[in-house]
Amino acid sequence: AVNQKPREDFTMTRWATLAIGFLAFCSFPVTGPAQAQSGDGWITLFDGKNLDHWQGDGNANFAIDDGSIVAKDKKDAKTTAFLISKDKYKDFQIYAEFWVSNDANSGIFIRCEDPKKPGAKTCYECNIFDTRPDPSYGTGAIVYHAEVDPMPKAGGKWSTMEVTAKGRDLSIMFDGKKTASARSGVHTEGPLALQFGEGVVKFRKVAIKPL
Repeated sequence: AVNQKPREDFTMTRWATLAIGFLAFCSFPVTGPAQAQSGDGWITLFDGKNLDHWQGDGNANFAIDDGSIVAKDKKDAKTTAFLISKDKYKDFQIYAEFWVSNDANSGIFIRCEDPKKPGAKTCYECNIFDTRPDPSYGTGAIVYHAEVDPMPKAGGKWSTMEVTAKGRDLSIMFDGKKTASARSGVHTEGPLALQFGEGVVKFRKVAIKPL
């Protein structure tokens, strides 16, 4: 009985220390990559309210439908339409939330050399294309620069894409997982372009953080 009290005091002290540590841990917010786009340095290019940062390529009318960008009245169902940023960007991180149908062909094009002619050879194409005939450059890939394996599926749900371009280093995170990376100096600076190809394509948030 004489030796029991110190042991009890030690046990109580140990549990009190653990409890304080647990409470301290819980007081700090856990922030994942997909939440960081609203922090310092981030510029919101689309938040569901207006298209002030963008201009169309003339192949469709772009509108806001229930808080998302959609392409309407395309000149031709098979014609690809682009919504192009008014500003140019060099080194940056991009965060985008989007919804596409299973048969959709879309993507985020970066560092476009000619804003009048966005494409996989004039920009880096961060692809959103579940049914691409060659899936190695399908959803989550950087077309012609970095293949994806296995290819994630974007169709039928809201997804996120995070793109980082710093110097020659390029990378893509799709739904929080890294899908592709490359080193390339082909395109160094230019506007962004959101692709509205086939199927249903909606973007509900786009943000950029210059590096």
